[in-house]
Amino acid sequence: MVTRIKCDSVLPLMHLSLQSQKIGNVAVIRCRGRLVVGEETQRLQAEVEKWSIETKNFLLQLSEVTYLDSGGLGALVRLQGSLRAHHGDLKLCQVSPFVYTVLKATNLLGVLHPYEHETAALTAFSQRPAPVAPGQSPLPSRTRVLCVDPSSDVLSYMAAILQRAGFEVQSTRYLSDAMTLSTVSRPHAIVCGPGVPTTGAAYEKFRRLGSRAPFLMLPADFDTSDAGDSSVDLVQRVQALLPNPS
Repeated sequence: MVTRIKCDSVLPLMHLSLQSQKIGNVAVIRCRGRLVVGEETQRLQAEVEKWSIETKNFLLQLSEVTYLDSGGLGALVRLQGSLRAHHGDLKLCQVSPFVYTVLKATNLLGVLHPYEHETAALTAFSQRPAPVAPGQSPLPSRTRVLCVDPSSDVLSYMAAILQRAGFEVQSTRYLSDAMTLSTVSRPHAIVCGPGVPTTGAAYEKFRRLGSRAPFLMLPADFDTSDAGDSSVDLVQRVQALLPNPS
């Protein structure tokens, strides 16, 4: 049963407009415009928080989303993980052709699993979360990658992409924690996101401690780039850091 409309924001199409309502125990958020890192992902997070006391189940209808960058996709992955950790879930439905193409290019169709119709997605909330389909990768198991970036959305994106490619991923927002992880887990590669400061004593100390593993510094526009292109580039560049298994 539809209880009420909670938000109906109308902004120019280049921005993200959101309309939400609660249907049964699910908050349905219909998105229109660009879902990109920054103000747009913050607005989506704020909309989720408005309903979070009432429900932990959210359905995003994305038929009118015209663009999704790496940071925006990372926000969806992070949000899904956070909700499931609190016994809720995030589902997508009626995704636009652009969003579908991005999910397919990033190999995340099996993670976010969009539904064709809103009704089917709502029905699925009464069932257990769909299992995540395994990614396909020629990499041996336990190829460890440490990801560092102050943005939780960027970390979620990198982790999802690399895990689907067969890597074992550890991630942290803080250089101090990265120092500990690089010493304890001895990763085969270290990936620093665009938000990691590359100047100062903390970074230099981190580089020295992690000198056993090759470093990959991602470009400043990584989180605002096309999510599909960024995912392919990320996997290829990490693979290039590793010794040839042959």
